Amino acid sequence: MEARKNAVDGAGRRQSVETPAGEARISWWDASDAGCVLALGHGAGGGIEARDLAALAAVLPAHGVSVALVEQPWRVAGRKLAPAPRTLDTAWRAVAPALAEPGLPLVVGGRSAGARVACRTALETGARGVLALAFPLHPPGRPERSRADELRLGKLPLLVVQGGRDPFGRPAEFPEEVRPVEVPEADHSFAVPKRAALGQEAALTMLTDAVADWLAAVR
Repeated sequence: MEARKNAVDGAGRRQSVETPAGEARISWWDASDAGCVLALGHGAGGGIEARDLAALAAVLPAHGVSVALVEQPWRVAGRKLAPAPRTLDTAWRAVAPALAEPGLPLVVGGRSAGARVACRTALETGARGVLALAFPLHPPGRPERSRADELRLGKLPLLVVQGGRDPFGRPAEFPEEVRPVEVPEADHSFAVPKRAALGQEAALTMLTDAVADWLAAVR
């Protein structure tokens, strides 16, 4: 697990991008023979050090995928609270040209609030597909406040990876047309209990394998 966390400190290069919301930052993990770029945003309660983002950054370059982890301006500035969704969307749109610079197929995504941003702006960024990690389908305990409409992307490929006990939406709660890959017993952060049949490393491997297989088909 420590190796995956340290992957965030081992980015090959970092790039600053000015946006209407302030300075954003991209940390790149470049594949030596990249076939696509996977750009991922973080959630509203944390940064790119999240275990799922770090795991993907550590694993995917070996599969021919360059990973770009995007830090929103509020996080770069050291603020503790994320701004309104429209501000997050504006910043993400401004970063999109830098993500497309390598000239490779671009797949966008993120975890939690970052997944929502990627879904809302996917068509505008020219994305080949969208990866939603721990999508917050509804606030905990409020299933009537569904955000399922944000997942309706037409013909654009979508992969949702969801923890089996995520209080923001368990896999069975998603609409029929969306079939999440379930990480058993994982919570919103993809943490699994010590008593779980699937250990923490195995849970993250399930996640990264599912994403790698999906990207191979999408790109």
